[in-house]
Amino acid sequence: MHKPADASKPHTGAKQLVDRGKRVLALEAAAVQRLADTLGPAFARAIEILANAKGRVIVSGVGKSGLIARKIAATFTSTGTPAMFVHPVDSLHGDLGIVSRDDVGIMLSKSGASDELFGLVNQLTRLGVPIIALTGDANSPLGRQATVVLDASVAEEACPETLAPTASTTVALALGDALAVTLLEVKGFRREDFAALHPGGVLGRKLLLRVADVMLTQDLPLLTPDRPMRECVVLLAEKRGTVAVVQGAGNTSLVGVVTAGDLTRLMERTDKFLDIPVGDVMTKTPKATTAGELASAAVSLMERHGIMALPVLDADRKVVGIVHLHDLMKAGAV
Repeated sequence: MHKPADASKPHTGAKQLVDRGKRVLALEAAAVQRLADTLGPAFARAIEILANAKGRVIVSGVGKSGLIARKIAATFTSTGTPAMFVHPVDSLHGDLGIVSRDDVGIMLSKSGASDELFGLVNQLTRLGVPIIALTGDANSPLGRQATVVLDASVAEEACPETLAPTASTTVALALGDALAVTLLEVKGFRREDFAALHPGGVLGRKLLLRVADVMLTQDLPLLTPDRPMRECVVLLAEKRGTVAVVQGAGNTSLVGVVTAGDLTRLMERTDKFLDIPVGDVMTKTPKATTAGELASAAVSLMERHGIMALPVLDADRKVVGIVHLHDLMKAGAV
């Protein structure tokens, strides 16, 4: 009967396996570093072409380069530049109809001589679409037809005997990321813009959620400065985790808040506090927020000052609501 290996014992040759993994990572890291060190004017020209394009970015490649091309297209789209992966063969059977003269092509090929790619390249050239080539051979057929050539060559693949593209696909992916991120900075693409394109993600929720989406507007814990502390105690007891909001006479602007901490400090000084006016106890420089403020900013303010709730003010500093930390947390603002 086969005896299962003892998982508690180290695998024979484990160090050699780890060393091989490290060698692959070091080789690919060195390839990307070389790319960074040699990046030059051609990259700047490619960014200019992309920034001035009125249409979409058409990204294409064959095999492993095609897989990288799909990811590059997705990165452009998610950072505010409409892009689409087009399979070079399918493009010759109807998909070319999506390409316009206002578009830009990004073609990926390690050798620059992939036969399947040239039907699409020729059609783009015929339409006058500028082509940015990511290739390891600037003198290849693709390099010669391209408007701009970005050097994606590598000294060696990480795979023994170069049986599979490894370092070369890593370099192509990194170069695509460099194009997309530099372009978004040139365009002034903001975190809020990214969130608008990713409303279902964590970052989207943080950047789209406003205090107005979470705050309470009914049955607010409001008092005026002349009211006795006994009323304040009742409010704080009924609405745990809140603050008593103190407005001027006639419900004018915010003048202060009374927190549980204010009440605790008062009780430590005297046990005869129920008739003391709220105005003598309140914090007169309270922290507050507005309905249009990002919910994440309100959370940050609360965390910095150890606050569980904030009054929400309008432009005239009138209280229009109150927002609680636990509600912000439930809504995904943190």
